[in-house]
Amino acid sequence: MRRVVTVQLVPCVLFVASFWVVLKAGAFTGPSHWERAVPGTPAATAGTLTALMAGTALLALLLQPFQVRAVRALEGYWYRWSTTAGLAGVLVEVQRRRWEMLREQAERGARGPIGREMRAEAGRRLSARPPADVLLPTALGNALRSGELSAGERYGLSTLSSWPRIYMQISDRMVHALSSTRDALDTAVNLCWSFLAVALTWGIAFYDEPRSWWLCGAALVLASVAYKGAVTAAQAYSGLMHTVYDLHRFELLSALHHPLPQDTVAEKEIFTEVTARFTGRGRSPMRYHHTVDGSHTYDADRSAHAENMDDEPA
Repeated sequence: MRRVVTVQLVPCVLFVASFWVVLKAGAFTGPSHWERAVPGTPAATAGTLTALMAGTALLALLLQPFQVRAVRALEGYWYRWSTTAGLAGVLVEVQRRRWEMLREQAERGARGPIGREMRAEAGRRLSARPPADVLLPTALGNALRSGELSAGERYGLSTLSSWPRIYMQISDRMVHALSSTRDALDTAVNLCWSFLAVALTWGIAFYDEPRSWWLCGAALVLASVAYKGAVTAAQAYSGLMHTVYDLHRFELLSALHHPLPQDTVAEKEIFTEVTARFTGRGRSPMRYHHTVDGSHTYDADRSAHAENMDDEPA
């Protein structure tokens, strides 16, 4: 219920209420008369609230299936159309130059105590971005892509293909942390879109009223603040994705009935093969490990014995 209110209803009611006010004030057809937007009787107040609630609920229901699209649009996945693809190329170059600047600061910054702090900060900001060759046009896209391309890859797993599977193995506390951070991200994204829509609506309504143009500017400032909040939430979400693989990657192997590795070399090998099977490219045979009581341990002696049995002639 909390997600419905914060992610869907609050952003929608902001737009619906702002549209209703300028509509009742007559801003679309002439000079604004703000007194018209204030209900004069209890019955008019009740009718206004009912209309606002109905409009908000309808808009929230219509937009809910497009939540992923709303996030991806702000991430910078604009390559479907030639016009936006050209803009994406320009912004990617801007992001690449910022990436190069951060790397320069992290590697060859100023000396002394303050210089060390500046280099550390540049290194932290650089670690929150993906490599230069896979940058996206926006800060939000790069914040999320950093987790999508490195959380599981450190262990040989493809994050994009393994995330839906490992998510089912995580603890309740981790689920709560991920859900709260994702709600914050989606709320900030929807608020950003809502304030942009408000700015556009007010720009149309007040095009002939220069004294009211500051309202459009205020809406744009609020949209930028919401976008910054979305970037911050995306960075936190990417950090939690890394934590999921740190703590629960072996539970994924247990769920898949694969033996647990004894060292990092074996871990890399088995996760690489698991990733290949997730994507339909796996060819090497893998040994399954089934237990009766649900526990899952790696028995090195039995595994070695099985390998020796495989090597003996029939």
